[in-house]
Amino acid sequence: VQLQASGGGLVQAGGSLRLSCEASERTSSRYTTAWFRQAPGKEREFVAAISWSGGSTYYADSVKGRFTISRDNAKNTVYLQMNTLKPEDTAVYYCAARGWGAASSGNEYDYWGQGTLVTVSS
Repeated sequence: VQLQASGGGLVQAGGSLRLSCEASERTSSRYTTAWFRQAPGKEREFVAAISWSGGSTYYADSVKGRFTISRDNAKNTVYLQMNTLKPEDTAVYYCAARGWGAASSGNEYDYWGQGTLVTVSS
């Protein structure tokens, strides 16, 4: 499975962005998909995950209530709607997929997209 992340950009604090993660295969609808991010000089961290059906979602405490993960399996695409962005959300955002349930460790994911940069100015 190949993943293509897009939608990053420069936004002011308080603004919104929507990231997309498009998969190359229809069978990707059977994968749990997650977003991770890595800020300069920091470790990669879990942001959100969604089950293959979309029925279950998981969020890091730092984004809960501001970010929403969703998926459209007909389009082989997972989205991350990011609202009320803060400068500390600045990072490269990666989508990842695995054939099992959700996990917060990046080591548990088998497939990764190339990353998309989100910059939030104060």
